[in-house]
Amino acid sequence: MESSAPERKLAAILSADVSGYSLLMGRDEASTVDTLIEYRAVIVSQVERQRGRIVDAKGDAILAEFASVVNAVSCAVEVQRELAERNQRLPMARRMQFRIGVNLGDVIVKDEAIYGDGVNVAARIETLASPGGVCISRLVYDYVKNKLPLSYEYLGRKSVKNIAEPVEVYRVSEAPPGALSKARTHNVWPRSWRKAVVVSAIALAIGAAALASVYRLSRPSTSPREGPALTALDKPSIVILPFDNLSGDPKQNWLSDGLTETLITDLAKLSNLYVIARNSAFTYKGKPVDVRKVGQELGVRYVLEGSVQKTGARIRINAQLNEAATGRHLWAERYDRAASDIFDIQDDITRRIVTELDVTLLEGEQVRVWRRATRSREAYELALRARDTLNRFTKEDTAQAQALNLRALEIDPNFTWAMVGVGYTYINQADAGWSADPTASYEQAIAWGRRAIRIDDAFGDAHTVVATALLSLRRHREAMAEFEKALAVGPNDADHLVMIGWGFAQNGRAKEAQVLIKRALRLNPFPHEWVYGAQGDALLFANHAEEAIPAHRKCVDRVPDFIWCQFGLTADYVLTGRIPEAQSQVKEILRINPKVTAEENTYVASIGDSRERQNLIEALRKAGLK
Repeated sequence: MESSAPERKLAAILSADVSGYSLLMGRDEASTVDTLIEYRAVIVSQVERQRGRIVDAKGDAILAEFASVVNAVSCAVEVQRELAERNQRLPMARRMQFRIGVNLGDVIVKDEAIYGDGVNVAARIETLASPGGVCISRLVYDYVKNKLPLSYEYLGRKSVKNIAEPVEVYRVSEAPPGALSKARTHNVWPRSWRKAVVVSAIALAIGAAALASVYRLSRPSTSPREGPALTALDKPSIVILPFDNLSGDPKQNWLSDGLTETLITDLAKLSNLYVIARNSAFTYKGKPVDVRKVGQELGVRYVLEGSVQKTGARIRINAQLNEAATGRHLWAERYDRAASDIFDIQDDITRRIVTELDVTLLEGEQVRVWRRATRSREAYELALRARDTLNRFTKEDTAQAQALNLRALEIDPNFTWAMVGVGYTYINQADAGWSADPTASYEQAIAWGRRAIRIDDAFGDAHTVVATALLSLRRHREAMAEFEKALAVGPNDADHLVMIGWGFAQNGRAKEAQVLIKRALRLNPFPHEWVYGAQGDALLFANHAEEAIPAHRKCVDRVPDFIWCQFGLTADYVLTGRIPEAQSQVKEILRINPKVTAEENTYVASIGDSRERQNLIEALRKAGLK
């Protein structure tokens, strides 16, 4: 039988697959297959209802085509709504979430299959969607923006695998049109489908000033908003916008991102300058910006923007400092130098900012600001990759992050950022039960942190990693001393403020923790996802368990393997009389670490007050933890 001749046509393509499918299969293969069959039937039904056609449905992936772009997006929205409702009936560990991408493109149809870049782009866009979410291309957005009662958040130009040109991507929300510009939640899908948006009592923020300070972070959870301007700060204040990569090579993004992060890191060390944290600054990445609008959204007086272009052994960097209120240029400089001069250029930009803003350096700050962590670009890139890898909070990624940092240290044995990075990998392994000897892992973290301190005593992240490990070893007094040192060297560093606040909250200083957290939020209006655990603990240990639930819940939903948040949410539920929910969380705790008990776990060990520690142990036992 001869096959039909190929046909070209324009089609809307929907690509979907299961987030974390391998993990689900590893936990319970039979139940996962049953759920997949059920959910696949839901998708097929919705595709048919919207007059689409299933092209392929192998394994956990589904590909469909539509003649109408509106129908394709409507189908994606309806699918996510129905699947979210069905997920509510399942235990947390069995819930199955699809990511969906929709593109409009020219395709080749042959023997009922479809081929071409239009299909490939849809598949790549799907990988950019959050679990339970939908992303669409710019072409799709242009068709549907005024035709459906939805909101759209611009994510910027994304470089995706095997596609020559960057793709402009939008995130879709069922919120009313325009709502994202006001609320701007990063992952609104699961809650918006259920019509129950949980708003945190206090939004926390944690920046990524330097590399090591973000080893427990992930992507920013929110994006720039429209609305009332933030209250002006009482000192000179600045946001360093992500430098644009003009090299034409997405692999060089580490260079532009690294330059941005280093400038934020260095400037955040100054007592007399407020610097917006990295994750808030990076919400503007890849987007056209109005300096005056950025100033209003972040409540800062100054905005630095720039670009990086690397060609062979040469590098060209443009930097421009602007007054936010007027948009007036205060200073601009173009550097056309050897690529090996990148660190000298960073220092020069920092000095020029300090001079233009008339920032007074206190004793010791000049040395602190211009002390370089490494002069090796290769070691620097490895540390950046390690940070992003560790943020995924899996056993395999943690091990990989450790290996990347150790490789960086082979290149530069005095690279303090990489030392602290190694320290955090040991802490994560011990916290999650991935270490055969947790005590030894915490001791390793302390050793790496102290090695960094010996090289640079003003490196706040080194003090923080040591303090965090000491808490887990029940050495509370030593830990608090290290947190105090971190606060002294980074009084305006959002990372330190949140981590220090977390330690304070668990050691009888919850009121101080809330003050530090509030300051961190001001420096980082758009927080990372997992830091809601710190928010929850600050509320829990201030005897506000009911208010702590939304924060801990958000952390658990977005970083399910971060065991600290699981413990915090369990305690919240017990203290508010919600025992069935607490028992459900205990199952999640045991999923992460089957060996843990109510008395022997890192969360309880970190509590300094013996009475509070005993109350927490009793709460965990009441929830069913032995």
